[in-house]
Amino acid sequence: MILICKGETQLGDIQFEHKSVLLRETVELLDPQPGDVFVDCTLGGAGHSIAIGRLLGKDGLLIGLDHDPIALQAAGVRLSDLDVRVELVKSNFRYLKKALGDLGIDKVDGILMDLGVSSPQLDEMDRGFSYNYDAPLDMRMDPEGTYTAKDLVNSLSEKELTEIINEYGEERWASRIAQFIVRERNSKEIVTTGELVEIIKAAIPAGARRKGPHPAKRTFQALRIAVNEELKVLEEGLVQAVDVLRPGGRLAVITFHSLEDRIVKHFFKEQAGKSTRWGEVLEDKEKRLEILTKKPIAPKTEELAENPRARSAKLRGARRL
Repeated sequence: MILICKGETQLGDIQFEHKSVLLRETVELLDPQPGDVFVDCTLGGAGHSIAIGRLLGKDGLLIGLDHDPIALQAAGVRLSDLDVRVELVKSNFRYLKKALGDLGIDKVDGILMDLGVSSPQLDEMDRGFSYNYDAPLDMRMDPEGTYTAKDLVNSLSEKELTEIINEYGEERWASRIAQFIVRERNSKEIVTTGELVEIIKAAIPAGARRKGPHPAKRTFQALRIAVNEELKVLEEGLVQAVDVLRPGGRLAVITFHSLEDRIVKHFFKEQAGKSTRWGEVLEDKEKRLEILTKKPIAPKTEELAENPRARSAKLRGARRL
């Protein structure tokens, strides 16, 4: 059965195709068995879910969460041929417990979080994620989300913009970029990605622009993270994931930049009793996870050749005690 919850969007001519990163390694780490209940917290193009669903079989249950209605509907089409029960829910995984509760489910056997932004979201001009197209300055993964990148760029103080661009984008020129943004918006509102790109280019010295990635890459990443509260969502989702895993259940998380990976790494260590934020060590009875990846798993050379966007991906996994 396919269940599409509220917020459906007609696909029309949109093609939601996405290369799944670390597919084989993720499935091996999660080790789905026939009859298991699995949750894909970030369904996207459903590549991981298709591989997992095939192993769950007709007695298994695959639950897919996504707050992008276009991705959700496209995934429903792709999953419809699987011989497994499928439930799709329009929800952010920060509400994982509620999503499962609404389905009458208390515990699950496996959970996947793939934190990358799907290629279609990056490439669709009207979504405002890309610095390669001139489009409305949006960046909401959920089109019903409250705040857009335009709202942040035109309302936050120079100090707040500097902090966001520095912390979330790890941008060397954060202060200067924020200064240029505020100066420009004092003349007129900044409403498109193209306008913001030109401001960023003007803020970064020419010599620095000639090296490394696109000069707007880090600022756009920072604004996307802020608009969608991605780091806060990750922290809330990890806590709920451990709560709903059965003993022996597995959690796999794929991250794409150092801030995400740092959160997952430290959360796993805390839950495994290896350390806490206060330097304490947990008692055995308080330990809830066994770490399955001593070091994060990275894509192999062959995968990077086919999918350069996978270059920053890291996979970590843990088992519920």
